[in-house]
Amino acid sequence: MTNLEKYNKAFETGLELTEEMINSELEYQKIESWDSVGHMSLIAELEEAFGIMMDTDDIIDFSSYTKGMEILKKYGVEL
Repeated sequence: MTNLEKYNKAFETGLELTEEMINSELEYQKIESWDSVGHMSLIAELEEAFGIMMDTDDIIDFSSYTKGMEILKKYGVEL
């Protein structure tokens, strides 16, 4: 599984989305499942998938699908 596939799978599992719903337009609180609880579920899925622990500031700053890709680069995850 590629890193991009892992990233998308974390969105599927953490936010209970279908593969078709995942795209660069996804933003925090723009869909029903990406609320504060869904956000923490997503972060947990990402941390587990990539074996990382995100800083609190990065968790707060993780506001969209695209922004998440930028943040993960800081942890050595290339998507």
